[in-house]
Amino acid sequence: MPTAFQLVLGVAALVGLGGLFLFVRRLVGTWLAYRGTRIVVCPETREMVAVEVDARHAALSAPQGRPELRLESCTRWPERKECGQECLGQVESAPEACLLRSILNDWYAGKACAYCGRKFEAVEWHDHKPALLSPEGTLVDWTGFRPEQVIDVLARHRPVCWNCSVSEAFRRQHPELVTDRPPRLGPPPSMA
Repeated sequence: MPTAFQLVLGVAALVGLGGLFLFVRRLVGTWLAYRGTRIVVCPETREMVAVEVDARHAALSAPQGRPELRLESCTRWPERKECGQECLGQVESAPEACLLRSILNDWYAGKACAYCGRKFEAVEWHDHKPALLSPEGTLVDWTGFRPEQVIDVLARHRPVCWNCSVSEAFRRQHPELVTDRPPRLGPPPSMA
């Protein structure tokens, strides 16, 4: 049977672990919320810029109250590194809405692939990135654009799913290995 001292010590350890868990959870949650490239309007030039918030600093300042935001990078740096960072107000008021990945997910959502016509569902950015079809008919991927160009690019390009991106890239690189067949109409032949 545990003594009263052991019970008090056990309760104190549980309370301490609970506090530590809440502290770490807030740290990690804040870090996750503020990491990634964001697209904002520069208050000075009124042009789109890509910025990254110092997510580590935001996370470490979060336990004292609201996280303190500061930029880690901006496409206008190093020339304008000493700016007032007024664009952080846009990040603070809508952290998800200005996140590049959210902008792209929202744009692809519900759209149909320019080649196969299949509607986009959740985009797998880590391995099956969709592509774009330029107005000139060129297949392009996101590595060819700077983040601050994304709004203009989305206005001019059409979405292409990962499957069609891979097959069309192969078709364009090796046309001699591709045989085009007309689509079958009606049910597939039975396998009897």
